[in-house]
Amino acid sequence: MRSLVSLFVSSLFASFLSSFSALDILTTHELIRDGDKLVSAGGTFELGFFSPGKSKNRYLGIWYVASPRTPIWVANREAPIRDGSGILRITEGGILNLTNITGNIVWSSNASAAAENAFAQLLESGNLVVRDPNARTTESYLWQSFDYPCDTYMPGMKIGKNLVTGLETFITSWKSGDDPAPGKYSLYLDTHGWPQVFIRKGITVVSRFGSWNGLGLTGDPGRPEGSLVFVFTYSESEVYVGYQLKNGSALSRDVLHPSGDMQRLIWINGIQNWAVSSTLLSNPCQIYAWCGAYSVCNTINFPVCECLTGFSPKSPKDWNNGNWFTGCDRRTKLNCHDDGFLRYIGVKLPNTSSSFFNETMNLQECGQLCLSKCSCTAYANLYVDGSGCLLWFADLVDIIEYSKGGQDLYVRVAASDIGGVEKMGRSNKKEKLAAIIVGSGVLFMFVILFLGCLTYKQRDSRIKRDFGMAEKVYGWDYRYGQRQEDVDLPTFDFQTIANATGNFSSDNKVGEGGFGPVYKGTLIDGQEIAVKRLSVNSCQGLNELKNEINIIIAKLQHRNLVKLFGCCLEEEEKILVYEYVPNKSLDSFIFDQTRSKLLDWPTRMHIIVGIARGLLYLHQDSRMRIVHRDLKASNILLDANLNPKISDFGLAKAFGGDQTEARTNRIVGTHGYMPPEYAVHGKVSVKSDVFSFGVLALEILSGKKNRDFSDPYHNLNLLGHSWRLWVEKRHLQLIDYSLRSTADATEIMRCIHIALLCVQQSPEDRPDMLSVVVMLTSDSNLPNPKQPAFYVERNCHGKGLVEVNQKTYSENEVTISLVEAR
Repeated sequence: MRSLVSLFVSSLFASFLSSFSALDILTTHELIRDGDKLVSAGGTFELGFFSPGKSKNRYLGIWYVASPRTPIWVANREAPIRDGSGILRITEGGILNLTNITGNIVWSSNASAAAENAFAQLLESGNLVVRDPNARTTESYLWQSFDYPCDTYMPGMKIGKNLVTGLETFITSWKSGDDPAPGKYSLYLDTHGWPQVFIRKGITVVSRFGSWNGLGLTGDPGRPEGSLVFVFTYSESEVYVGYQLKNGSALSRDVLHPSGDMQRLIWINGIQNWAVSSTLLSNPCQIYAWCGAYSVCNTINFPVCECLTGFSPKSPKDWNNGNWFTGCDRRTKLNCHDDGFLRYIGVKLPNTSSSFFNETMNLQECGQLCLSKCSCTAYANLYVDGSGCLLWFADLVDIIEYSKGGQDLYVRVAASDIGGVEKMGRSNKKEKLAAIIVGSGVLFMFVILFLGCLTYKQRDSRIKRDFGMAEKVYGWDYRYGQRQEDVDLPTFDFQTIANATGNFSSDNKVGEGGFGPVYKGTLIDGQEIAVKRLSVNSCQGLNELKNEINIIIAKLQHRNLVKLFGCCLEEEEKILVYEYVPNKSLDSFIFDQTRSKLLDWPTRMHIIVGIARGLLYLHQDSRMRIVHRDLKASNILLDANLNPKISDFGLAKAFGGDQTEARTNRIVGTHGYMPPEYAVHGKVSVKSDVFSFGVLALEILSGKKNRDFSDPYHNLNLLGHSWRLWVEKRHLQLIDYSLRSTADATEIMRCIHIALLCVQQSPEDRPDMLSVVVMLTSDSNLPNPKQPAFYVERNCHGKGLVEVNQKTYSENEVTISLVEAR
């Protein structure tokens, strides 16, 4: 009888186990319950439910199969399941939803993009991804767990920032071994100055891995070169650091513990366990700024901290008591151009948050540039191969002397402190003395003679220009030293701007946009200016500000462009200074029933031609080919004589050489003015502006906004309505009622004809701006227009919806700057 009961129980248990499964992918028809697993193709990783440590809460996580329940990633780390088991599903659009026993969603992937029949897959890297089955590439993911890491830094994972979407990827410790919720410590890539990796507790820096030196991070020289391959990317779209294992079969992980320490662990098959390969906080020198400013830390020495040559302890009492955090002070005040440099060999370069960098300068140019700037405190090569330039403009903090590896650092000291040097890093006195003096009279003479060469003049001018910007804006997430123009950057000091605007008085405020408020001001010489001030506590508008500065640098000058006088970049202030245009923007006239009467037909024709000439200059005649990308009525300003001036180059894109088009994932502009190839596919060219010009011309003619207009009989937008009237030869019914007494029917018809040519569906069918100007100012024959883009009837049931190639998006009234291309 007992045997029969045992057999029955065994059968029942086997049946219970068979109800759970191990999947290789998760589709919309499948789910993962507590006990099920999603397994990577090679069997290295599993995804399932677990309870960490002594906790009874359930979490969805990923772990190595070789080491069960040592998770590398947790989905619901801040939302544990306390009322039973959970269920993971994927929606038809590709969103992962984790629900509890009551069906409430406790965690969701919230993918920004959607796709039909999307599925989830656990990769051999440990990355959980959601894929579109129709994606062109296998690495095109709708969502991935590597973008949202927990406490484990895995090979192939990126730590950094996507400069297009703003997504920042960083590591955060667990609260404890029993609680995977985000703890006090984080590992992140700081993008101020030359990017570098920090560990911080809250906002306090605990340790610094350092900056990229071409091979790895300056604060991590001890890594075995044969086992790791570091990767660093700094582009217009992203900045990140990562690593790969040369031996792909090795199992490894870097873990940020709840204590704030970072450990690298290697799986040892022989003992079937993890072994600690390295520990970050293994000595006091790894603690950030352990020795304070202007000192060097070396655990071989006693005491471990030593002031740099030419410096002495700021607080001798604290220094003698072993409290080195107070650091050191300069003994002799610098005399700017009579100073010299001491060379320190094999050190961890100091904090680069306040640094300027240039990838093309050599060490000699770097030293000369530092010497020419009184605020420069040190310089070094950017990369270990001896290329590039790094300049510091703040206290030198967190320097470590290494017995192996490291880089050379040139520290600025007074000339009187150079003599009698006995020790500077790993070098002897004779070797140091031979390298310490940079900027001597011979070098000055050499530079002066060399400046006679045209090539050097252009390069020197570019470097000075880049430096002039970087010295004031080194805190930006921006890569300097890449421009080719040989011009200087006009700047204003903050006090001058404050005085001109009555200390930014509300009485002088004339407007406000996404960048910040705009004020009217008057300089001492009587020049009226418009001052655009970026809000101090806002991160919005930085990319736009950089674009505007590019326009200043390009020295664009045309009667139909608003003139940019310069900028002010003191400390946290980011200000642009323009010529003041008294009649404000075109939209305040043409869309206002009262003020529109002030613009008769000859004036409107004058405005249309002026805008066309301004665009022609940008596209063809300026020093850089520039696509405005946000041409609209509110960005056309009118001066005292109602001359149009194109303004707001914050979203402009400059093309180099013979480049005529580009693709981008960052769609910027305003709905209603963007052409279909740009709005849908991210393809930008001069024809993008031509399309916007066509829309704007129709708005000027009709006095109606394309975004707001809807034909009451056909639900067509302004483009469709204009086309219908053109086909039916009722084109004069399009124009603003206030124009009918002053309009020239022939000119009206010609303008509508040209505008329809500009808004064609295909860019190839649109004329360039040179042809537009010729057509507007002559009687040349015009080709027949085709049906315009976006010729669709609007959705009567959904306010503000427009169809684009059968895809639907919402309209709004503001410039968009962060939309992913499809």
